Amino acid sequence: MTVNYPEVWDLDTLFPGGSESQELRQHMDDAATKLSGFEESAQQFEVPSAKEDAQKVADLLEQMSLMMKHLSQSGAFIGCLMAQNTQDKKAAILDSESSSLSARFQNSFQKIQQDLAKTEESVWAELLNEEPLRDFTFVLNEWREEAKMLLSEKEESLITALSVDGYHGWSQLYDMLVGEINVTVTVDGEPKTLSVGQANNLSSHKDAGVRKESYEKLEEAWTDKEEFFAKTLNSIAGFRLETYKKRGWDNPLQEPLHINRMKEETLDAMWGAISKNKQPFVAYLNQKGKLLGKDGLDWYDVDAPVTESTQQFSYQEGAEFILKQFGKFGPELEQFAQQAFEKGWIEAEDRPNKRPGGFCTGLPLSEESRIFMTYSGSMSNVATLAHELGHAFHTYALRPVHSLNRSYAMNVAETASTFAEMIVADAAVKNAQSKEEKIALLEDKVQRSVAFFMNIHSRFLFETRFYEERKNGVVPASRLNELMEQAQKEGFAGGLASTHPHFWASKLHFYITYVPFYNFPYTFGYLFSLSVYAKAIEEGTGFEEKYMALLRDTAVMSAEDLAMKHLGEDITQQAFWEKGIALCVQDAEEFISLTSAEV
Repeated sequence: MTVNYPEVWDLDTLFPGGSESQELRQHMDDAATKLSGFEESAQQFEVPSAKEDAQKVADLLEQMSLMMKHLSQSGAFIGCLMAQNTQDKKAAILDSESSSLSARFQNSFQKIQQDLAKTEESVWAELLNEEPLRDFTFVLNEWREEAKMLLSEKEESLITALSVDGYHGWSQLYDMLVGEINVTVTVDGEPKTLSVGQANNLSSHKDAGVRKESYEKLEEAWTDKEEFFAKTLNSIAGFRLETYKKRGWDNPLQEPLHINRMKEETLDAMWGAISKNKQPFVAYLNQKGKLLGKDGLDWYDVDAPVTESTQQFSYQEGAEFILKQFGKFGPELEQFAQQAFEKGWIEAEDRPNKRPGGFCTGLPLSEESRIFMTYSGSMSNVATLAHELGHAFHTYALRPVHSLNRSYAMNVAETASTFAEMIVADAAVKNAQSKEEKIALLEDKVQRSVAFFMNIHSRFLFETRFYEERKNGVVPASRLNELMEQAQKEGFAGGLASTHPHFWASKLHFYITYVPFYNFPYTFGYLFSLSVYAKAIEEGTGFEEKYMALLRDTAVMSAEDLAMKHLGEDITQQAFWEKGIALCVQDAEEFISLTSAEV
């Protein structure tokens, strides 16, 4: 019997009625009331002075945990509303209200954090040995260390309050600006008015004219609004740098490295290994250009299909393929994904007014997830769907763990998603029915390596250089274009004939305020998951249990300790990263070998 999985997610099981939901209104009002109680508890909380205070701390942690769940539940739901319809003005207002509640929570959290940091060392050690707090040792130590990096409670409280309109507000403005953009592109002989997300999907269209026109129309739109985007980006960076300056932080990477629980030497080792091994991917880009009948590959052709018979998958076919491959890895992953498809946790429909990109968001009170993307039938879409299901499975794997021990960092967050994506991509290549199909699917895999090793490296190079220049004042749009082009030439190691000067304006990731440097964690997750994947292949279906144990540890140890405990690897050394890169090089070389006769 053919199952017909819904392509539009079900949000009504969370709060019926969308942005007009009475249940959502009640939830947010209740959250505000609970928040007032939490604020009072935080104010009354005193610096622990003896191990007997352990229960008091534990009780406050439980109150905090419940508060976080309430705020996350409504915040995630509102994020879904804004993503599914960029014209939903009421959702944007609710988002501002949600941000204000989060800022109030953050203020109280910081007060508690400061109090914990003031605890005497001897008392602190005794507290963590007490039964109610033992399981929270890692996160409590992390909070304590963080507090030592921050300003006084009063100053941090002021920064948090001002950030609602003076920092996060700029990020919200970016979303609104992009949501207003529509471009008209001729597709299959018919002019179509498309959102940015829909136009972005045309980068993999089989018609070179469509790809070029879509790119040029978007480039016109970014150019038209470049001053708005430059002002937005400069304001976000300016707020960030001024905050860092007040805290005495010289390095703009200090916060993202801390958030990702990793050392700078680990990051340096990763990029160092990648920079030394780019030539096989340059060779791939050159080969792709020749296959497309060009002397060099233009930016808008990076995602172009290289064979006429690029297989298309209906949403139902894509879902069935994912479930079949997940089942070969392990029963829990398969059953979980089946539930996500059947219960309508996935928004996949290709329609106007959706925001670009894809994401997975957790809803902690109902212990569910929701996945957002725009599905248009390519193998790349199937891989994206598997990627987001991997994120959702990570959340599912953490269910036995206390909610305060579930806050994993973005770099390891990308491990589960990329792992799931690789299960599907590898299977697709192995199951190819013809040489043409194998070339197309193999190329899809290599494209991901190019994205992680070249595109994301160029984003990282751009952002680090932009922040250095921003320290000396506002960086104009013309200079941002120059920095972007320079970074792309270096990131792609000269492998492209043309670059995308307004990429800095088009990429949402540069405008995300909650996680700075929203780039390198993707590459980390990709390569880290390759090592996990290699272990999975080696051990077979019995590996699922070990894999879930690794996922459960992602929020309670540093990236370096996680790799050592579960993989026995030192990730501060380039040798670790080179192992994963070598697997990707094999894909690039196989692609070149399979297509050499056609050039």
